[in-house]
Formats: sequence, structure tokens, C-alpha cells
Amino acid sequence: LIQPACPYCGSLALLHNGHLVTNIRYLTANASLPVIIRLAKQRVKCRDCERWSMAQSELVNKYCSISNASKLKVLSALTEDRSMTSIARENNVSINPVQRVLGNCSHRFIDSYEYLPAHLAFDEFKGVDRQLHFICLDGDNHQVVQILRTRYKKTLLKYFGRFSPQARANVKTVTMDLNFYYQ
Repeated sequence: LIQPACPYCGSLALLHNGHLVTNIRYLTANASLPVIIRLAKQRVKCRDCERWSMAQSELVNKYCSISNASKLKVLSALTEDRSMTSIARENNVSINPVQRVLGNCSHRFIDSYEYLPAHLAFDEFKGVDRQLHFICLDGDNHQVVQILRTRYKKTLLKYFGRFSPQARANVKTVTMDLNFYYQ
């Protein structure tokens, strides 16, 4: 990669100072034959503002050695019912990048305690370690509102107690069995 101009001041007066070679893990069709791209990033110093910089690529984020395409493949695999270990093995990465990808998209799942749907549907299901978990759906559009690790009354009261009284007052109907949604 070649740095065309200074990213700080836009100057074209650059002093080239070698390359940094990084090994980038890329998508592969066969997990037993990993694809590794050797990317040489040009290091430069701006003669005008005296700041150092390095060429960047859209193939990979700054300070990262796993390609963005591989991260998207990991993210799509996380939507399936599979272990993180199998996802990591398939994409030739360790479990830590898989956890980081999941953590980077977890901001979308932050609870808002200001709104509850008018119609709620509750049920329990067997989950991790064959324990029963609690699931709550919007009764109108079948979107998941929340999944709790336990189904005990104390946990449910604690979760629904976080909602404002106005949000709880909007709930009109409660359905106790979700089997009719999945038949």
C-alpha cells in the first residue's frame, strides 16, 4: 500500500521510511488451506507537519490482522446455532476474534426500559446445559423482546420491574404458550 498524501494536513511532501509487512487472514473455501495475504504498508513522515503515518486499506482495519470480509463471515455464522469454537475453526481464527465480533455488534441489543409491546407472549425452553430459559416475544410481530437465563419468578420480577410504570401499563394481553407460533 502506498500513502498518497498526509492524512493530517493533506500535504504531498512525504518522506518515505520503509514498509511494515502484516499477514492478513482472508476468506477461504477450505479451512484446511488458509489464505494469508502479506500486505506491505508504506510508512511516511510528512515534511510539513512532521507527523508519522502509515498507509491504510479497506481490506483490513487499522491495527488488525483479520480481514473485514472474514469478520463479516464470522458475524453471519454467529446467527446460526453453532459454537464459537466451530466458527473460529472454520474461519482459521482463534475464539477471541469471534468474541470481539460478537461484542462489537452487542450495542444493538442494549435494553430500553421505556417501552413494552401491547401484546406479550411468554414461554420457557431448554437452552444451555439443558436448563430452562425464559423467552418473551411481541405478540403482534413475533419479534423477540428478551431471553432470560432462568425462568424463576424472582428473575422475571427483577427484569419487568426495570420498566417504567407507563410502559407496564401499556401491556394489555399476555399469552403463556408459544407453541402455536412454531407449528
